[in-house]
Amino acid sequence: MPAPTSAALRLLFRRTNARVGGVLLLLMLSAVLVGSFYTPYDPIIIDLDARLQAPSRFHWLGTDEWGRDVFSRLLHGATVSVTISLCTVILATLAGALVGAVSGFFGGWLDRVVVALLDALQAFPSLVLALGMVAVFGPSRVGVILALSLAYLPSVARVVRSSVMSIREKEYIEASRVMGNSEWYTLMRHVVPNCIAPIIVLATALFGWALLTESSLSFLGLGVPPPMSSWGGMLSDSRSYIGQAPWLAIVPGLSISMSLLGINLFGDALRDQFDPRMKNL
Repeated sequence: MPAPTSAALRLLFRRTNARVGGVLLLLMLSAVLVGSFYTPYDPIIIDLDARLQAPSRFHWLGTDEWGRDVFSRLLHGATVSVTISLCTVILATLAGALVGAVSGFFGGWLDRVVVALLDALQAFPSLVLALGMVAVFGPSRVGVILALSLAYLPSVARVVRSSVMSIREKEYIEASRVMGNSEWYTLMRHVVPNCIAPIIVLATALFGWALLTESSLSFLGLGVPPPMSSWGGMLSDSRSYIGQAPWLAIVPGLSISMSLLGINLFGDALRDQFDPRMKNL
């Protein structure tokens, strides 16, 4: 690893929020990794003889109303929820960065059209827009990813557009043009790389927003369809059994809360690292 990168990582993890957030993120990613390859029980097989059992040495987090092992469904749900959120972040960031970079760099009528479209999309709250898109694409993994990506694309595009509009006036951009480089080469070689820092910080925040919105859609019954598990779906299924089996609500609710806390803490650390105004804090 290059020395500057190693030094930047050491500086980052000197911050308490980076260390705490990193541990919580590591736990979440460990659940995703384990759930992708192994679960103690089949997370979708019904066993009515074992329904609503309290946590025990056989079922560490108890069983649900269909006798399914909650720990196994938690691991499987982590894989579903985090995968959807990660794919959303990648798609929204790439598409939003491209739209924002092109709009901010070339300006003119193209910029005016893009800004008008972004304003139209941002007129709707992200959850409401995602609900409408899920109704169009259908409640599936692909449908949820497309819906959330479209909902968060304007936020990324606006941040990148603002960064590009300030960078395009720098002397080295004019020097690139004088050297005979094409506008597209200048954009991709000299402008976009200088927007990486705000994109990284925004993508971290976007991951938390996507995880929360995906859980909300699943809670409303518009996420991945049964019998697949997701944290929001598990929380929704627990509503009728909170008094009888409180662990059904506590386990997925705590998983969502701790994951969001880890994402937000680590995102704050990245912002502090990249924001010059925070250097002395």
